[in-house]
Amino acid sequence: MRKDLRENRTVGAIVLNALLAALSLFVNGFGIYLTIQANIGAAPWDVLNLGLSRTFGILYGTASIAVSGSILLIDILLREPIGIAMFIDAIVVGKAVDFFNWTHIVPPCTSMLTAIPVMIAGLFVLAYTQYTYMIASLGCGPRDTLLVGLAKRVRRVPIGGVSIALLSTATLIGWLLGGPVGIGTLICAFGAGPVMQLAFATVHFDATSVKHQRLTDSARVFVSR
Repeated sequence: MRKDLRENRTVGAIVLNALLAALSLFVNGFGIYLTIQANIGAAPWDVLNLGLSRTFGILYGTASIAVSGSILLIDILLREPIGIAMFIDAIVVGKAVDFFNWTHIVPPCTSMLTAIPVMIAGLFVLAYTQYTYMIASLGCGPRDTLLVGLAKRVRRVPIGGVSIALLSTATLIGWLLGGPVGIGTLICAFGAGPVMQLAFATVHFDATSVKHQRLTDSARVFVSR
């Protein structure tokens, strides 16, 4: 990617990268949809979203937006860096899952022989779309930002421990609300990281090298055009 696009120096670059982020997150929703259709237990945050959906009779996407919006508010209160893509993430992913649910493109799996491959395929879709989303350099997702923000404030606890606490809390609340917990929940919780690392290695991507643009900096580019 050209430097001017990567650093979002112009209005055109920001718009193109926002579109890249939106498209990536839409496909990311397909990855989530696959992990749910595996039908052997959802990922921790999806257990919460599905639990809310079932309890209150709302769409998955509506529940996802509510959770993402709440986390985004916490991120703002923690004064963590906020980017345009965080708002796109909060809206697009959940509604993309609703869209794929509406299409019925992949039926729920009925055996482990099909469930495991569908689950793993979903994790790889999530990993590669995370890459294309991150290179837009317009901010990380609300949940990742929350994880980093909390880790900064409880320095005695490793970030891995903070992540486990967050995922466990989301899973517990979701399960109490009727969200699906199973072997797939464990596969997502412990397999997503290694799959993402493998995917990033295949495209020679270092996530730590990305300098995300804050919302305020994006606004300055639009104002100064």
